[in-house]
Amino acid sequence: MGFGKYEPELIENKWQKEWTDKGAFHVEADESRPKYYVLEMFPYPSGKIHMGHVRNYSIGDVVARYKRMKGFNVLHPMGWDAFGLPAENAAIKNNTHPAEWTYANIDDMRTQLKRLGYSYDWRRELATCHPGYYRWEQKFFLKFLEKGLLYRKKSPVNWCETCHTVLANEQVEDGLCWRCDTQVEQKELAQWFLRITDYAEELLESLNELEGGWPERVITMQRNWIGKSIGAELDFEVEESGDTISVFTTRPDTLYGATFMSLAAEHPMVEKLIEGRPEADKVRQFVHKVTNMDRFQRAADDLEKEGVFTGAYCINPLNGLKMPIYVANFVLMGYGTGAVMAVPAHDQRDYEFATKYKLPMQIVIQPEGQTLDLAEMTAAYSEPGVLVNSAEFNGMPNEEAKGAIVEYLGKSGKGKKSINYRLRDWNISRQRFWGAPIPVIYCDDCGIVPVPEKDLPVVLPEDAVMNEDGRSPLPQMESFINVTCPKCGKAAKRETDTMDTFVESSWYFMRYTDARKEDEAFDSRALEYWSPVDQYIGGIEHAILHLLYARFFTKLLRDEGYTKIGEPFKNLLTQGMVLKDGAKMSKSKGNVVDPNAMINRYGADATRLFILFASPPEKDLEWSDQGIEGAYRFLNRIWRLAEDLDGKLSPVGACAKPAAELPSDAKKLRLKEHETVQRASRDMENKFQFNTVIAATMELVNEIYALKDALVDSEDGRFALSSAFSTVLTVLSPIAPHICEEIWAALGYKGCIAEVAWPEFDESAMVTDEILIIIQVNGKMRGKLSVPAAATKEEIEETALAHENVTKHIEGQTIRKVIVVPGKLINIVAN
Repeated sequence: MGFGKYEPELIENKWQKEWTDKGAFHVEADESRPKYYVLEMFPYPSGKIHMGHVRNYSIGDVVARYKRMKGFNVLHPMGWDAFGLPAENAAIKNNTHPAEWTYANIDDMRTQLKRLGYSYDWRRELATCHPGYYRWEQKFFLKFLEKGLLYRKKSPVNWCETCHTVLANEQVEDGLCWRCDTQVEQKELAQWFLRITDYAEELLESLNELEGGWPERVITMQRNWIGKSIGAELDFEVEESGDTISVFTTRPDTLYGATFMSLAAEHPMVEKLIEGRPEADKVRQFVHKVTNMDRFQRAADDLEKEGVFTGAYCINPLNGLKMPIYVANFVLMGYGTGAVMAVPAHDQRDYEFATKYKLPMQIVIQPEGQTLDLAEMTAAYSEPGVLVNSAEFNGMPNEEAKGAIVEYLGKSGKGKKSINYRLRDWNISRQRFWGAPIPVIYCDDCGIVPVPEKDLPVVLPEDAVMNEDGRSPLPQMESFINVTCPKCGKAAKRETDTMDTFVESSWYFMRYTDARKEDEAFDSRALEYWSPVDQYIGGIEHAILHLLYARFFTKLLRDEGYTKIGEPFKNLLTQGMVLKDGAKMSKSKGNVVDPNAMINRYGADATRLFILFASPPEKDLEWSDQGIEGAYRFLNRIWRLAEDLDGKLSPVGACAKPAAELPSDAKKLRLKEHETVQRASRDMENKFQFNTVIAATMELVNEIYALKDALVDSEDGRFALSSAFSTVLTVLSPIAPHICEEIWAALGYKGCIAEVAWPEFDESAMVTDEILIIIQVNGKMRGKLSVPAAATKEEIEETALAHENVTKHIEGQTIRKVIVVPGKLINIVAN
């Protein structure tokens, strides 16, 4: 063929059509073949892909193509995380229905992704906003409700006034809405909760299974979020009432030092404690103030500690001390019991509070060999030590005392060992329109009634008109809310809350295994074959939210009999961000690089090549206009090489084995070829270091250019050139697939390069007749020496001493010692 000018768009469109027509990436479960499931976190259909998408999906595509070449049956699907506030807000702005806006964006983004040549099985495409998807989610809801894993309760929740919806704890970042940065308020609402706390211990323990496959940073973040604390639950009697207040503490060893109690403003005992007391009004005013504070501000270390005395007292269960009960702004109901035994001498928050309100302190732990004095203390002492002022426990190391004191209290029924978790149940109710409807009905006579399974899905109305202020239109839509109770037949109301969009993304990876199944959420055999996901790829920002919920949901579905796996993602790669001028790309910074513009100018292959070459996948990548120019030039260099060799080579395959001994230049090229494959294979397997794979391929291309004129005129030389160039194309094809397919076909190969096997390097090809020796004089390098591989120490020494630069540096000196390290270096010691 005549090559002519390299025109990426023509080549890329041609091969994308070829792959589509052949169904090249269609895949089915096949028990006779090893499977590999590679998945990138699916995108939100905003209407336009960005460079972060290009990086994420290019990484996944290289993995998928490489694993196919290694003989795996590869599942590589794509879909759309399509519900959520941005679609609803955009629909309001454009005076349209969110569905219309979303599906138009999906069409645009699908076209963009196809233009990049990603090897997806598009038959499995799904959109979470489609009733054919969320009907199964509604079925899960009903099953979880039946099992008691879902419940509805009125509680203080995180409310974003801008988004007009509730946020889960994980969706509040530094007191702000994770989507719009609005200050989050506390609001009392009836909400639906999933009992993720029932799985707290398993979620924590099974993180051990992920070590080595997940980044340690992500595992640590999840462990910290689950927040397991081992301690004790202690009961304090309220004076003259017969009531008790339970306290969770990790420091029962300090109980003799407890001098007052602090309650959260939301604690259910507060109102009872203050009833009829003169302090009541003051306490209520304080409670109102504190409950309207930001939850994260209340937990901050630098919060000014404030409180108010309730007028009530409790009794220390160890020493009988009468302790005043305060309501304090730094105590939260979300941790432990919402009540804290205050030990100001040994807890900094309590120390600051006691100092401010002039409350008593008692030292009960002394450091080894030292004596603390309250008059000299400027901060709480929280380090290890031995007990003092603690009756029969005096002199006991404090760690030992923890168990001893709990055991002592247990005998009188005033305390017991306890485990507490920071993790709270998952609030899945959202007060917006564009989400999966919650399938329950409210009846005045029957209460909460599940929608019968035969009536699923409960579909979002297509005729809904969006409210300009963002409030959901569902509560005003009589055609939606007015229904008949399935139990008694009387008039009833449908739930108008929709589900948190993280519910959809918690199981989509399972639906991909048979995305068109209409009579059930999954095909059990396909799900069992493909699960778990072997390689998951996405941003570190999902370390807690999405990944924790997906792990939890997998365990729920396992316990419902849908799957046998407990962990959804065997390996996780968290790719770095794409930066421009040192900052994350954003319109506000004016540093956005449009992928479409890059593809139109340089082609999909060059765009992919640059974004994979510029940085290892897990590191941030700095966009460089010069870098993508360089990637484009390299592909042109390969194109010109193909043009130079056109008609001169017969196809022999990558890493082809010669029939006889090759001459020196051909052997030299074969050596470089097999070294390249060895390095590329290692780096593909070792955390997908595509940048070094590309670098190795570039070096092989340089070697071909350097030797081609010397080799092209002989049969052995042409054999070596054909094999080496075929290796370049094969190794590079997962990264820049279109140009490699085009040249592969031009070389005379049958079929797509995407279907060939990954080359295997030959150890014998890397045995060389000569080795390179470094020459040092007094430890400093003075030259290099090529010697026969079989050369003796004496022969190496003799040759090195005759080296021109060595004789210059030892002139007039006496040689004291010659050290030969076989195969590496020779060091001549002289003075």
